[in-house]
Amino acid sequence: MIEIGTSHGLARVRLSPTNEPRGALVLGHGAGGGIDARDLATAAQVARDEDICVALVEQPYRVAGRRSPAPVRQLDRVWVEVIGTLRGENELRDLPLVVGGRSLGARVACRTAVELGAVGVLCLAFPLQPPRRAGKPPSPSRLPELDGVTVPTLVVQGDRDPFGIPPGGARRDVVLVHGDHSLKTELEAVAVAVRSWLQSLV
Repeated sequence: MIEIGTSHGLARVRLSPTNEPRGALVLGHGAGGGIDARDLATAAQVARDEDICVALVEQPYRVAGRRSPAPVRQLDRVWVEVIGTLRGENELRDLPLVVGGRSLGARVACRTAVELGAVGVLCLAFPLQPPRRAGKPPSPSRLPELDGVTVPTLVVQGDRDPFGIPPGGARRDVVLVHGDHSLKTELEAVAVAVRSWLQSLV
């Protein structure tokens, strides 16, 4: 685990380099969770097995012990700063970059993929639209964040996810696995989808 100072506080990164890396995968966590989420751990292990260096990034608000996420612009700026620092290190320098994460982390990766020059985006449980609350109007869809990605994208989504299921697209593959937003029940299916996509990408 390494610590990286950002303009919005201290971030932590669990870095898993490989001897002869073919690429780098940087993953972010969900809104109230951390980098130990089981689907993140599964994706990270698959990537390492494919000789891809992995970095799991913990945002400063989580490092500080808060569960409520920081504002969008702050999340995105921290993410860009952390990856910029990592790419300046020998482990990630000059490697093809894949960004992603689960839920909130996937949204951050989508919004910043162009700026970071990523070659692909991995979304685990993308929160397409928050479930409607009684007496409240529906929340806006986050589909524009996915549609804004111009590189190959994989979305692995539970078939009973209350946040909905994103549509596929010209550059976007959507793989459904049995389960809800946590993706805990079919980790092997998650692994198969991520492995196949990474092999075709990097």
